[in-house]
Amino acid sequence: MKRTLLAVLAIIVALGLTLVAHPRFTKAEDDAPQLHDLRLVGTNDLQARSSYQPTVHRYSNNRWVIFVGHHALGTNPVTGDPLPSFNPLTGQNEENGTSIVDVTDPKKPKYLFHLPVANGAGGGQQMVRVCDGSTLPIHDNKVYLLRSYADSAHEIWDVTNPSNPLPVRTVAGGNPVISGLTGTHKSWWECDSGTAWVVGRRATDTAAGWRPGNHIMVFDISNPANPVFLRDWALDGQQPGGVPPPNFTAVPSIHGPISLGPTGNRVYFAYGTSSNGVMQIADRQKILTTPANDYKTAEIGRFVMQPVWGAHTSFPVLGVTLPDWAPNAPAGGNVRDFVVVTSEAGGAFCQQSIRHLTFVVDITGVAPNNEHRPQGVGTFEVPASSGDFCNKGGRFGPHATNENFGPPFYKKIVFVSYFNAGVRAFDIRNPFDPKEVAFFIPKPTGNTDFRCGTLNGVPNVCKQVIQTNNVDTDERGFIYIVDRANTGLHILELEGDAKKILQ
Repeated sequence: MKRTLLAVLAIIVALGLTLVAHPRFTKAEDDAPQLHDLRLVGTNDLQARSSYQPTVHRYSNNRWVIFVGHHALGTNPVTGDPLPSFNPLTGQNEENGTSIVDVTDPKKPKYLFHLPVANGAGGGQQMVRVCDGSTLPIHDNKVYLLRSYADSAHEIWDVTNPSNPLPVRTVAGGNPVISGLTGTHKSWWECDSGTAWVVGRRATDTAAGWRPGNHIMVFDISNPANPVFLRDWALDGQQPGGVPPPNFTAVPSIHGPISLGPTGNRVYFAYGTSSNGVMQIADRQKILTTPANDYKTAEIGRFVMQPVWGAHTSFPVLGVTLPDWAPNAPAGGNVRDFVVVTSEAGGAFCQQSIRHLTFVVDITGVAPNNEHRPQGVGTFEVPASSGDFCNKGGRFGPHATNENFGPPFYKKIVFVSYFNAGVRAFDIRNPFDPKEVAFFIPKPTGNTDFRCGTLNGVPNVCKQVIQTNNVDTDERGFIYIVDRANTGLHILELEGDAKKILQ
């Protein structure tokens, strides 16, 4: 029997045959990264800081810089020791803030600067957005960074020289964009108009009658030195005096928005994050022009999810042409609009009541009122059995998509950060039938932190495990992923059959 098996394997090797089911791993976890049609280009350890959002920005001199927001410093769950906070550029321990890395040469990322949040409580500033002053209505030659400041404020820095950020509206300067907050999260800044959809919660909101959770505070930041508050926005029912939506026991709070700006005149809001999810489509201009206490008129439609799923990221993929629908072309039916909505996974060792998914929602605006009634038409899922992910430790499942509208990926491939399953690439050329085409799971390093939970009834089982948190891309075709468990930044590139999709 053994000889027969060896003979069969020899024939397979000789003929160059490959046995393929769901893509699995090239090598064991302790030997190499686990991958399929995504190759590693370069890495940076980001000073072993727990990372949330990466934002890649192209400077006018064709320089590429990535800004990475970090969680607050924590402790090792096994030893109880403080996590690393040493910045070798300054020789000092620094509370977590923003890492600034030159990725012009993606094979050799160069760490330029760490901009700490020195709040005495571990710092942390998860969200970063960057705009060129030449694009903003101010029309200067600077580059600006909008970032959260722990849970207490949002502020602006001049990063024209990314190696030497300068304060514009900051907590330390006593003049942030907004302060006195008890929560912050993922904002959106329109570089063409300067309108910023800032996420947070004021310390006074409970007394004012706001229901729990963050909401949107809309600012005009067309001149970064002079932000102007415009209004609040939330899912109708969260505001003072509001009534919860039908069939909801609580009003879901905002995770983050994505705006198409004045040209597209739509904002896509993701509420609920991991449960009680709602993806809301709103008329941007009406938000900005209706009375500040009007939370109804601007809403165009909402995709209401089952209570076990939430809306973490709502990424619009618009104007997708479906070749197989060519007969519908005369009526415009072969070009359709979609939003990709992720529900954030949580719970170590898959200890949640449901498997979180990524949803494709049809929002096509042809014919009367179609945009008012979004329809779920597809899902992305990574089978846990394809990598024994439920036993690997930490979270398994989707977190966020990339949010880039330009080439080479838009309308072709969406990347989804998947915690212990790394980053996954899905072919969405037919959004009704999305298919996984590539993945990359980084190799744990000495910096990789532990995640603990209950496994098979045994409490407090801790494993050193990758937790890919967020993903960004650039028009050169590079993919950037960062790790929640302190493993750092990985720069990737498609190869093989997945790369052919971009042709």
